[in-house]
Amino acid sequence: MFVIYFFVFVVGTIIGSFLNVCIFRIPIGQSIVFPPSHCMNCGEKLKWYDMFPIISWVVLKGKCRFCKSQISCRYPLVEFMCGTVFLLIYLKYGFSFETIKYFIFASLIIVIGLIDLDTTDVYSSTIIVGVVGFIIAILVDYILFEANFDVKLSIFNYVLGGVIGAGFIFLIIFFTHGMGSGDAEICFVCGLFLGIKNVIFMLFLSVVIGGIIGILLVLLGKRKRTDYIPFGPFIAVSSIIAVLFGEGIVNWYLGML
Repeated sequence: MFVIYFFVFVVGTIIGSFLNVCIFRIPIGQSIVFPPSHCMNCGEKLKWYDMFPIISWVVLKGKCRFCKSQISCRYPLVEFMCGTVFLLIYLKYGFSFETIKYFIFASLIIVIGLIDLDTTDVYSSTIIVGVVGFIIAILVDYILFEANFDVKLSIFNYVLGGVIGAGFIFLIIFFTHGMGSGDAEICFVCGLFLGIKNVIFMLFLSVVIGGIIGILLVLLGKRKRTDYIPFGPFIAVSSIIAVLFGEGIVNWYLGML
């Protein structure tokens, strides 16, 4: 069993390495495939043995092999985070279609959240990938599990989840002008993957986390009350928590009513 867990974690770190490429290249309009991975300082193409997730960064002591320029520690951190998230998803859902679906969703929301953190922008290409990914997931789920699958009910659950997610943010925009339409787009995609219950939990949690972090940043003098704080990272964190624990927490709460 340990071998399987280790394998899932390693696969997650490899995906995380690719996500680093997406996070850097999408905002500058560069292909995520070409040119091959290279040092951003000297332009030298990286060797295959310099691209092992986490390990290569440690071996190279966080520096380029060729020009010795510093490599941000965020690269191995994203790889480790993705590996950990993949492992936690597998531990919860086991070997199932849900696991694959949430692997894809987690990868997407990590990219969206970190790009928003870096640029305060949400790129249409990532949203389109999310919508297309949802459509493919529904089709594959129906084809593989047709005998036990009510496609109309499932589509209603997830599409309404997307509408609720986007609608909630649009209401905030309408009444407070405190968010951007990009946040609504992110929540729409989240709702498509999470469904009604989990997207409501995600929205509540993201507002709580965002509020706490915002207050702390103001109190610490890192931000002014009028400064814009990207909401995408809070959505991303809350979405992953919803994937792992949302249904259990929601059902527990409903059982208390």
